Amino acid sequence: MEKFKVIIVEDVKLELKGTEQIFRADIPLAEVVGTAMTETELWPLMNSNTPDLVLLDLGLGGSTTVGVDICKQLRRRYPQVHVLIFTGEVLNERLWVDVLDAGADGIVLKSGELLTPDLVYSVMEGKKFVFNRPILEKIVQRFRQSVLTESRRSEALLDYDIDEYDERLLRHLALGYTKDMIANLRTMPFGVKSLEKRQVDLVSRLFGEGQTGVNATRLVTKALQLGIINLDNLTPDD
Repeated sequence: MEKFKVIIVEDVKLELKGTEQIFRADIPLAEVVGTAMTETELWPLMNSNTPDLVLLDLGLGGSTTVGVDICKQLRRRYPQVHVLIFTGEVLNERLWVDVLDAGADGIVLKSGELLTPDLVYSVMEGKKFVFNRPILEKIVQRFRQSVLTESRRSEALLDYDIDEYDERLLRHLALGYTKDMIANLRTMPFGVKSLEKRQVDLVSRLFGEGQTGVNATRLVTKALQLGIINLDNLTPDD
């Protein structure tokens, strides 16, 4: 790999010096050609000595969103420049998603293994979604949770003989729809009385034969507990 130019954007002087030291000591192929502590300082640097990589902190001047806006502008004005986020926003996962949507090549949290040569070189080699260990651990955890949730749902659909209309009825009851409203959905070819019978049948399947006094709220709660419907997918049909 050839040498490449870097601009560091960081608003905390001590952290800025530490980051520069990391590049000098551990990433010899990188040449830091400029540093900026504000967005205002960044753009003249970009125009005078366009880098190959911008190492960008997200929280500048007390704002957690300015880094996302900078990333969007970098992608629009300098599409050939790589953007690697180096941030202390270790809990704000929504911010990570926003900056990835804005076009960042990766995110390195200021915890764990920090900024390593492998991470920087991976970005410079054109790899996307470059993360350090703290984020990777969260990704694996969420992936595991997602797989287990979907597996649990599939088992519940089989165990309780749930078809698409059962799921649709339960989902819209959870959203507060009345049976009249559900019967008017284009995707639900049943009248109100048929839906009432289907609800009674669902009560028998989910609670056992002979159960009485189970209202829509208890039925929906049971369906959520079993994973037949889930809070992350409660969207209405047309």
